Amino acid sequence: MSLGGEQHPPNETVLLVDGDVIIRMVIAEYLRACGYRVIEAATTQEARAVFELRQVEVHILLADAKGPGGVSGFELAQWVRAHHSDVDVVLVGTLEAAAGAARDICDDGPLKHPYEPQTVVARIKSLRARRAARQKK
Repeated sequence: MSLGGEQHPPNETVLLVDGDVIIRMVIAEYLRACGYRVIEAATTQEARAVFELRQVEVHILLADAKGPGGVSGFELAQWVRAHHSDVDVVLVGTLEAAAGAARDICDDGPLKHPYEPQTVVARIKSLRARRAARQKK
């Protein structure tokens, strides 16, 4: 079943980072229903370990800007941009102190709370389409 439009290829993997288990569960379920593979992380440290262990290729980082677990989602996104430039980044939340920099890190700026799963999928599709267009040039 495809909730967000066309089915995505099985190689599209989203790393979902959120400390709230309910939010993670709802968003992960929706992303999976749309055809994405989802890796869930409760903290930014868990998320970084996914990248460092290199056991799976991550295409999209979807992280709470507050960053559960000590390191902010913004800092995780900066680290991902510096070390994994092929990963698209979507931050969720408000980043008053770093709003301008956040826009540079996560392309279209952070999604604001509350947000709908459909909004996340639309943002991901937009980012992936732009990346594909850039790679064709």
